[in-house]
Amino acid sequence: MAIMSWLAEQRIQEAMRGGDFDDLAGAGRPLELDDLSGVPEELRMSFKILKNAGLLPEELLLRKECATLEELLAACRTSGSGNDAERTELESKLSLKRLRLQQLLGERGLESSGVYAEYGEQIHKRLLSDDK
Repeated sequence: MAIMSWLAEQRIQEAMRGGDFDDLAGAGRPLELDDLSGVPEELRMSFKILKNAGLLPEELLLRKECATLEELLAACRTSGSGNDAERTELESKLSLKRLRLQQLLGERGLESSGVYAEYGEQIHKRLLSDDK
């Protein structure tokens, strides 16, 4: 198999020297790759399958709902609106979502995984940036 990799690399180098790649769409821009390096190895394939099917695992849906509720609460606090009942309801919903998320992570053995925690932070940031 090493000979095939070497041969492929030689052909790519030849094409680069010949200018075959000069007029490709997206030239000079970084590639947008699916970075699954932060996902625990045993979850990567299932996440990729779900993503390709347009579905999200329940823990990701819960994280997204928590991020949305956090934004709504922040908006309530900064706007200074006097609707305490709405704020209380949002806090209650957020609390329930967080409890369900902790329960789910505990059931799957992910709550103590450092890799999953780091990945969770990346997901949280991405969810917040995608909504805007």
